Parts: sequence; structure tokens; C-alpha cells
Amino acid sequence: MSRMVLQDILYIVVLIGLSVPLGSYIYKVMTGQKVFLTRVLAPVEKGIYRLMGTAPDEEMSAKRYALSILLFSAAGFLFLFLLLLIQGFLPLNPEGMNGTSGHLAFNTAASFVSNTNWQAYSGESALSYLTQFLGLTVQNFVSAATGIAVLFALIRGFVLKQKKTLGSFWVDLTRSTLYIFIPLSFVVALLLISQGVVQTFGPYHEAAMLETGAAQTIPLGPAASQIAIKQLGTNGGGFFGMNSAFPLENPTPFSNFIQALSILLIPAALCVSFGKAVKNGKQGRTIYITMMIFFVAAIAAATVSEQFAAPAFQGVVASGSMEGKEVIHGVGASSLWAAVTTAASNGSVNAMHDSLTPLGGMVSMFLMQLGEIVFGGVGSGLYGMLAFVLLTVFIAGLMVGRTPEYLGKKVEPFDMKMVCLIVLAPPLLTLLGTAAAVISSGAVSWLTNSGAHGFSEILYAFSSMANNNGSAFAGFRADTVFTNVLGGVIMLLVRFIPMTAVIFLAGNMAQKKTVAAGEGTLSTSNGTFVGLLIGVILIIGALSFLPALALGPIADFFTTRS
Repeated sequence: MSRMVLQDILYIVVLIGLSVPLGSYIYKVMTGQKVFLTRVLAPVEKGIYRLMGTAPDEEMSAKRYALSILLFSAAGFLFLFLLLLIQGFLPLNPEGMNGTSGHLAFNTAASFVSNTNWQAYSGESALSYLTQFLGLTVQNFVSAATGIAVLFALIRGFVLKQKKTLGSFWVDLTRSTLYIFIPLSFVVALLLISQGVVQTFGPYHEAAMLETGAAQTIPLGPAASQIAIKQLGTNGGGFFGMNSAFPLENPTPFSNFIQALSILLIPAALCVSFGKAVKNGKQGRTIYITMMIFFVAAIAAATVSEQFAAPAFQGVVASGSMEGKEVIHGVGASSLWAAVTTAASNGSVNAMHDSLTPLGGMVSMFLMQLGEIVFGGVGSGLYGMLAFVLLTVFIAGLMVGRTPEYLGKKVEPFDMKMVCLIVLAPPLLTLLGTAAAVISSGAVSWLTNSGAHGFSEILYAFSSMANNNGSAFAGFRADTVFTNVLGGVIMLLVRFIPMTAVIFLAGNMAQKKTVAAGEGTLSTSNGTFVGLLIGVILIIGALSFLPALALGPIADFFTTRS
């Protein structure tokens, strides 16, 4: 157990240590300042602007900014949808993969455009190399960059005074992709290749098994480049069906550490960027501390549950519950990853979450159900947390009878309407999707387990899709017309309804005057506010999901023990 604790401490220390300089770098990039890559990349950036017909000083209203995102995402969706359907006729398909079904293509396109990366297929048996890198990997870059763009649009809303514009989506998209994701992905991909992660366009390899001498097919492909951005962009979605539990996708403890670190690196760094952008580092630290408190509690709960499991899960007592886990990772690294991937809207796995203990699975489920705000997705996690901050400020203002303010901007009725869309859309769609699946006539045939655990499989699946996470319990058969269509619609709605609300919230904030702080102004950078913010987040989560959790993992825990 002490070794697991040391591993978790090392992870957190390295995460914090790297996030601070990276946060400063991201702030400079997104505000147009010179960085060490400017000399190399500035000509490329200017060439992209000329190609798109835009200018680095272009300004957009909130309506135009939102419309640009929706049109860009719609074009990406259509391209990926068609690519999935016709991949059988295209090159770089050494295994002769046929096109997918229409409903699976719809679900997959919706999943990757929305940064969810929910997969109702196994990559090595369903997708060609061309589809993997031209379709999925491209969306991994641009969907993550879109999240950062929207975050900085919101930040400008807090910073600007009496302005009707929020900057340019095309500039924000270009800068975040060119200066942040591509360089970091290149470094991470090289590190992964050094550990044995495959990167090739060669065909699958036939190898003789040692025991029987029979041939076994070893899937290959350009995996390392996609894995790097899938983690850095909080995309998830493995190149292979077993995701990061597959030896050729995550072969060593070091590759496991690098991938887990990559998942939270940019979301954590954005807290630092936020503090610098609003010229108030305490605000960024307050949010960082709040996220870290949730994260540490989740790691502790998951690790304790997996190490000291219920009797039905006990195998080798010294190793804890090893069901569904790779021996090379063990309980500690698997529990850490489970907390990391569901705290962020990443969804990659290095163990099968369906085999987690009931309470261990509940930790992962509840992190998603909070709205993916504990670091969360790249950009989306922080703007989701900022919505909770505004909600907390509003509630506190009502309690003391004062007009709520945040960063010198009054929080008014229109702002709270947008906040409600951001905060309430994910839980509403989670519960509606779960209810629709449970009452469906085919629900029983989609499940590996019955009873409380079977319900947990459904609840986890729709918690994942409705919070843009993408992980699964793996006991739920997802490739059905019902799940593909309903899940695809949910993933698109839960991505673009809050995102659009954030942009219009930013536009409204940008038009306001700045109000000077007075004696009665609520401090949003002290321990009291951190406690109040945590309370509001837990109340929203508990009130929304406690009944469902009681029917699923909590009931599973007590029935397993009995």
C-alpha cells in the first residue's frame, strides 16, 4: 500500500511541477505573445491564416463565434461519417476493412467530433489505418483545440470591458493546435515509441504461439501518434479495442505514467493560464485547489476499495482485487488511472472498469456525473467549473442579500440562465438516456450481468456518453441501433449546448462594466469559498444521481457482500 501512496504522490508532484510552466506558456500562446517556438511556427501560422482568409486580429461577436464552431464541427462530422462508410474503397487499408454500418458511423463521428471518443467497436478489427489517422486523429486535435478556444473566449468575457466581440475562433483554433497540441504530441509520441508502442503502416503480423504453434495475428498500425493526442487532448478512444490495457498500446510502467500524466497535464495547466489571463493568480489557484481536493479524494477512495475489496472480489490477498487488471500495472496504477481518466473527460482505460469493485466503479462513475469538472476535458473542464463558480457566487449573493459579482462583473439573470444550461444539461441527458435504455425491450440482451451490476453497466455507459468521457464498463454491448443513435445524439447535445451557452455567457460578460470590489464583495479566493464551491458541486451531484447510484453500485456493494 505504501508503494501505491508513493506512486500517487509522485504523480501529483510531477503534474503540479509541469503544469505551472506549461500554463504560463499556454497563456502567452493564446494571447498572441512570443514564445520559444514563435520563430519556427509563426510563418506556418501566417500561412494558415492566408489559406483560411482570416487575420490574426479578426474579431467575432458571440453569435458569430458560436456559429463558426457549429459549422466547423458539422463539417468535421460529415467528413468522418463519410470516411467511415467508404473506408473499404480507400487506400492504407492492408487488412481490407469494410465500411461500418450507418448507425455505427453516426455514433463514431458524433463521438470524436464531441471529444467523447466513445467506441462501440474494436479499432483493430473495424477501422483502416487511413480512418484511424485521417479521421479519428484529426478530430482528436481539433475537438480538443475547440475546447481551449471556447475557454479563452469565456476568459475574454471576464477581462474585456464594454466590448461586443470575443476574438476569432479560427485564430484560437490555429494557435492551440499549432503551438500546444502538435509539439506536445510529438514529444509524447517519441517517448511512447521508445517504450515499444507501435508506429507503422505495415500489415498485421502473424506469429506462432509458443504453446501450440498455431498462428496468432498481432495487430499493428500508426498507434503511437494517435495515443499521444488521445491523452493530451483528453480524447480517450484507443487505437486498439483493449485501449491502454493492450501491451502494444501501453507496454511498460513508464509508458503508463507518461500517458496518465498526459491526460491531466493540459487541464491542470489551464488553471494557471486562467489566473494569468484574468491578472489574478489567486483565482486560478482556488480552482486548482478545488479540483485537486476532489481528485485526491477520488484516488484514495478508488485505491482503498480495490486494495481492500469485498470478499467476492478477493483473489491473491496481497495484491487486492486483480480481476480485469494487467499484472504489469496492478491495483495501484489501475486505480490511479481510473480516477485520472474519469476526472478528465478522457475515457481511456488500462483496466476493465466492469471488473472494478462496486465502490471503485462508483468513484469513476461519480467523477463523470459531476460534469467532468475535476480538471475535466481540455478547456471544457475549466469552463464547466467556472459555471459552478458563478452558481456558487450567485447562491452566496442571495444568502447575504447582495448583487453577486465575479472578477468585477455582476452576475445577472441572463448569466444564470446560461449557467443552468451548462450545469444541468449533462445530468439531465444522463438520466434520460439511462431511463430510455432501462425500459427498452432489448436491454437485458445488451448486458453481461443482471441485477444491480447490470443497471450499473447501463448507468455508467450513459454517464460516460452524456459527460463526453467515453469510457465504458465493458459489460454493456454498445453496437446496437438504439445505443448508437441515442448515444450519438446525446453526445452532440451535451457537447454543443453547454459550449454555445458558454460563448453567449462570455459575450454578455464582455459587454459589462467592471465593478470595483467593496467591503461587501464576496472573496472568491479563500478557503471559505473553496468549501462553499465544493458543497455546491456535491449537492448538485448528490441530488441528481444519489437515487440512481443507490440502485446501481451501492446496491451492488451490499448484495456482493452478502
